[in-house]
Amino acid sequence: MRIVVTGGSGKAGRWVVRDLRANDHDVLNVDLVRDGSAHGLCVVADLTDLGQAQDVIRGADAVVHLAAIPAPELRPEGETFRVNLVSTYNVFAAAEAARVRRVVWASSETVLGLPFDTPPLFAPIDETIEPRPETSYALSKLASETLARQFARRTGIPFLALRISNIMEPDDYAAFPGYWDDPRLRKWNLWGYVDVRDVAQAVRRGLEADLAGHNVCIVAAADTVMTRPSSELLAEVFPAVPLRRPVAGRETLLAIETARRLIGYEPEHRWSDHVAAP
Repeated sequence: MRIVVTGGSGKAGRWVVRDLRANDHDVLNVDLVRDGSAHGLCVVADLTDLGQAQDVIRGADAVVHLAAIPAPELRPEGETFRVNLVSTYNVFAAAEAARVRRVVWASSETVLGLPFDTPPLFAPIDETIEPRPETSYALSKLASETLARQFARRTGIPFLALRISNIMEPDDYAAFPGYWDDPRLRKWNLWGYVDVRDVAQAVRRGLEADLAGHNVCIVAAADTVMTRPSSELLAEVFPAVPLRRPVAGRETLLAIETARRLIGYEPEHRWSDHVAAP
């Protein structure tokens, strides 16, 4: 496929572009920052401008939309919401105009209620939980899910929103031992994470899977950042939060069953491949 990846110069985007090219797709990276690739493989564009979005997506078979202000507190709240929502609308509208076959895009685990200063309603958290955006960043992602649902309904183009957990590159795992003595340090997302290579896998599988309509799935690692069993962590830090099913050992509390079923996602990377547990 000819795939346009927005935000392909970013943390996840670099790995997504590399993975798709390694799997024989023709990939154009669209970003505000050049990625150092050969001529014609990267285009600088401002996606808050609809005309620029239409220009770069014209002729594409599929779109992977990763471009965004990537986290809360990087910009003023209103600016984060404006940039993320306007750019996402423009990309979706340009995808419709180009009659692409698929849109896969980065939503966020933050729509689930992060940071969990207020305890979650249940665990493991899955896609049935009531969204509780606590920042303008999270709200921009939830509003974008509504945009995707309506574009999918109106156009017939399959849309897949990936609620991606805290992304880790291989070098990031050196920090993990600093979490192990105090479970409250990472309670903000129920000790979740995801390897950037598994994000790339999820994007590729989302492009290739047999999908229809609007779809949402959580993308996380199979385990937590901690060395202790997940049920013990939950009982200590969130004793009032009910476990809706048993969890085995260090199993993730950000449920990935939907991603497994929907797109065949299976995490291939764990922190324990890089850092020795005590």
